[in-house]
Amino acid sequence: MVPREEKAKPSFGGDFDSPTAQIVSAYPSADNDCTVQPSTADTHHQKLRDAESSTPAAESGAGAGGANSTWSNETPSSRAGRSRKISIIPLIFIIFYEVSGGPFGVEDSVKAAGPLLALAGFLIFPLLWSVPEALVTAEMVTMFPENSGYVVWVSSALGPFWGFQLGFMKWISGVVDNALYPVLFLDYLKSGIPALGGGLPRVAAVLALTIVLTYLNYRGLSIVGWAAVVIGMFSILPFAVMGFVSIPKVKPRRWFAGDIHTVDWSLYLNTLFWNLNYWDSISTLAGEVENPKKNLPKALFYAMILVVLAYFLPLLTGTGAIPLNRELWTDGYFSEVAKLIGGAWLSWWIQAAAAMANMGMFVAEMSADSFQLLGMAERGMLPEVFARRSRYGTPLVGILFSASGVLMLSWMSFQEIVAAENFLYCFGMGLEFTAFVWLRIKAPFAPRPYKVPVGKVGAVLICVPPMVLMCIVLAFSTLKVFVVSVGCVGIGLVFQPLMKYIEKKGLLRFSVSSDLPDIHGPAPESEMLIGSFIGPRANR
Repeated sequence: MVPREEKAKPSFGGDFDSPTAQIVSAYPSADNDCTVQPSTADTHHQKLRDAESSTPAAESGAGAGGANSTWSNETPSSRAGRSRKISIIPLIFIIFYEVSGGPFGVEDSVKAAGPLLALAGFLIFPLLWSVPEALVTAEMVTMFPENSGYVVWVSSALGPFWGFQLGFMKWISGVVDNALYPVLFLDYLKSGIPALGGGLPRVAAVLALTIVLTYLNYRGLSIVGWAAVVIGMFSILPFAVMGFVSIPKVKPRRWFAGDIHTVDWSLYLNTLFWNLNYWDSISTLAGEVENPKKNLPKALFYAMILVVLAYFLPLLTGTGAIPLNRELWTDGYFSEVAKLIGGAWLSWWIQAAAAMANMGMFVAEMSADSFQLLGMAERGMLPEVFARRSRYGTPLVGILFSASGVLMLSWMSFQEIVAAENFLYCFGMGLEFTAFVWLRIKAPFAPRPYKVPVGKVGAVLICVPPMVLMCIVLAFSTLKVFVVSVGCVGIGLVFQPLMKYIEKKGLLRFSVSSDLPDIHGPAPESEMLIGSFIGPRANR
């Protein structure tokens, strides 16, 4: 990290020298990333001539050679003081837990709309929302493999002010989301331990759980990843067993129960939305992923299949095997379903799986939130203290801030937390979809290791269904949720100028990582190397 006022410009740029062009051209289009070391003007122009005569090789990751060019497998934000990188298997389960974690929390969809719409929702909603979000994430995260994630997507397209607003809203949304998991954890255990239903024992349990899981995040992302794998297998297995045990009891006609006139649309849509979003969260861990330009799109694809099956099959089993009583289908009800289908042993297993799953979701979400703060600090948007890492390679200050937010929000009810989180998340996703389309228009030839196979019109059409759904979710929000959420947005609008003022007065130290490309201004022509690979094509 170097102070912003002393920062040297990285070597990138190109024939199109806007900030958008610079940021997207600064990452090589190959599987490996590169860092261009300082060089003299003569050497640089010779390299330009060499690059022009061997553009395909440069684009495929073959180095131009020479003493001043270094190629490595590391992304810019992950070189120094890092723990081991995340491989594809832990990555799949981290995404699984950032998005889902299993069917815990989907019960309200049956209460709101009945079995038919609940089952249909978890098949149709992924096509309208999850698939577009995952496709956009796959393209953008391979363009920008650094820990600021979606913040740098929006900053490069719309400017740093809107990048900061997105980062603030998504961090608040993530912390609100994480406040759910102690609530869900205790809701599943209170049927076996009634004392956890309220009062001092519940408060103490929330505090203890938050401290233990925060420490797990502090110890390293690789530990979090493999813990997610173990927890995931343990959490999914009892539902597979319940599915086999329920076969003799299933009556298919129960799946078609439902009355559209009695649907609680607000609860129904918020439940679907909450259970099928956050595909973009993995972008804030891109700098910690092994070979992100290949592994992240693959992991998103496999995680998508895992998430949909983890929701649909348990709902199919539960609604088909027992008589319907919609009022009983609230968070935690799957343990009762398991008891009716298989007995007390299966109910206890589901409760233990729910407890473990909520632990997995907590650590995955906290990792994304804390590394996002680290990435924003590496971009100079937050004080430098947020970019400091522990001896385990983890962002200690970001972890502590995220844990504090969870404790402050843990008093809210499940439905209130979901609604407030969804409201904020919609604002953020609107900016992300806008950035995706804008970069397709303004930088169509920028290197995209993974590219959604559509043109400019197709890029717009991909974003239409989720944008419509976002508007519907916002329309069904309550006045309380609206006021709280708009208040959070207002704080963000004030907070960014406040950070600029603090930096200007020198009250806190801000710095930009010298390894990251500059998104705030054009690079000098004498430093145009990587951008030259795409500049000529951009002007055609």
